[in-house]
Amino acid sequence: MDVVLKVVYGLPSYIQDRLAFISTDPLPWKESVLGFSWFVYLFESYLTFRQYSNYKIAAPPPELVEHFPEDKFLKGQKYGAAKAKFSVISGFVNQIIETAFIYYDIYPMTWALAGGVLSRLGYHGNYEISQSLIWGTLLFLCSSIPTIPLSYYQTFVLEEEYGFNKTTRGLFFADLLKGWGLGAAFGLPFLAAFLWIIKRAGASFIPYLMGFIVSMQLIFVVIYPLLIQPLFNKLSPLHEGTLRTRIEGLAGGLNFPLKHLYVIDGSKRSSHSNAYFYGLPWSKHIVIFDTLIQKTPEDQIEAVLAHELGHWQYSHPSKLLLISQVHLYAMLSVFPPFLRSSPLLRSFNFPASVAAVPPTMVAFMLFQLVQGPVDTVIKVAMNWISRRFEFQADQFACEFDDGKPVEGEAKEEMMGERLGKALISLHVGNLSTVWVDWLYSTWHFSHPTLMERLRAMEDIKKGQASGGLIKQKKEL
Repeated sequence: MDVVLKVVYGLPSYIQDRLAFISTDPLPWKESVLGFSWFVYLFESYLTFRQYSNYKIAAPPPELVEHFPEDKFLKGQKYGAAKAKFSVISGFVNQIIETAFIYYDIYPMTWALAGGVLSRLGYHGNYEISQSLIWGTLLFLCSSIPTIPLSYYQTFVLEEEYGFNKTTRGLFFADLLKGWGLGAAFGLPFLAAFLWIIKRAGASFIPYLMGFIVSMQLIFVVIYPLLIQPLFNKLSPLHEGTLRTRIEGLAGGLNFPLKHLYVIDGSKRSSHSNAYFYGLPWSKHIVIFDTLIQKTPEDQIEAVLAHELGHWQYSHPSKLLLISQVHLYAMLSVFPPFLRSSPLLRSFNFPASVAAVPPTMVAFMLFQLVQGPVDTVIKVAMNWISRRFEFQADQFACEFDDGKPVEGEAKEEMMGERLGKALISLHVGNLSTVWVDWLYSTWHFSHPTLMERLRAMEDIKKGQASGGLIKQKKEL
C-alpha cells in the first residue's frame, strides 16, 4: 500500500519534471495538431472505404442465410452504405470546422470577444472564470450550429428512408434546445467549479479536482433518472406478467440489487431496440426499450438481460470506472506544464498579454487538442477492453443455466441459444450488416461483430458438451 501511495503522489512530480521543457520551449503545436487531425480524418475515411466494399456483398454468411430474409439483408446493405457515405461527408464537415477554428485563430478571437462582452457589461479587470464561461459558450455555439443541418438530414432523410425515424420536427428541435439548456444548467457551474479548484488549490490541485469529479459522477447517477431522463423519455414500470416474473427471477438468482424495472418509450424517437441497467452499487434499475418488447420473444429478452447482468457479475462497470479514473489522473498529472506554457498559447496566436499568464480554461482547451494522439490510442485500447467484456458477458449468459423447464412449461432452449437468436433478431431488425472489415471494427467498434459473438458462443457450447461427456465417463 505504501508503494502505491508513493507512486500516486510521486507520479505528477516525476511527469512534470520530465515535461518541464513544454513551459519554456517554442514548439510547432498548431501545425502538429492540424497535421494529426487530418491524418485521423483521412485514415478513418480509408477505413470507411475498406468497409464500403462489404456492403456490396449480396448474401449473408452461410450460417445466417436462414435467419436473414433476402429483402431485409439487401435493405441492410443499402442502409450501411448510406450511413458510410454520410459518415464521410459529416466527418469532412466537422474536419473543416475544426481546421477553421485552428487555422483562422477562432480560439484567440473568441477569447477576446468574451472579454469584450464582460467589458460591455461593466466588468473590467481580471474576471477569468466569467470570461472562460462566456468563451466556452461561444465555442460551443460556433461548433454546434453548423452541424445542425447534418443531424437534421440524418434524422429526417437517412433514418426516415429506412423506416427508423419516429421523431417529429418539433421534438427534434425541442430535444436540441433541452440539451443546450441542460448543458448550460449543469455544464457551466461544473466548469466554474473546475476552474476555481485549480486556481484555489494551486500546484496541488489534482487530488481536490479528482475528488470533485468523482463526486459529480456519483451525483449525476442519482439525479439523471430523476431530473434529466424525464425531459426526454417516459419511464414506466414494467407491468405484471411473465416477462416481469422472468426478469425478477433472473435478478434474484444472482442477488442483483434490482430496485426498479422500467419500460422506456424509445419508439417515440426511433424503432431501434436496446436494454440497459444503471444505478449505484446497492440500487440498480433495469430499462427495456418498448421496441424490444414489441419485436422480441420474452425468452430472448431474458437472455439479453442475462448478458447485461453478466457485466454486473464481472464488475465491468466498476472496472471501466476505475480505468477512467486512472486515465483522468494521468491526464491531470500531465497538464501542469501546459498550464504554465506561454509558448503553447503563442503557437495558437493568442496575444502576448494573454500568453504571459495563461488562463486555465485556454490552457486546458489547447492541452486537449495537443493530446489528440494519446486520446486516439486510448480510444482503440478501450474498444479492445470493451469487446473482451462483451465476450465475457456472453459467456456468462451461455453458462447461466442448463435449460431447466419452468414449472408447468415445456423445457426451454439453453440461455446461450436464446441469446444467439436474440442477437440475430436485433441485427435483422436494426438492419445491421454482418460483413465487417476487421480493421474497421478494431478502430470503431466497442462490441464484437455478430459473427465473432456467435462463433465464440458456439465454442462455449462445444466446451460445455465435451465437459458433460467427460463428466459422464467419470461417473461410469
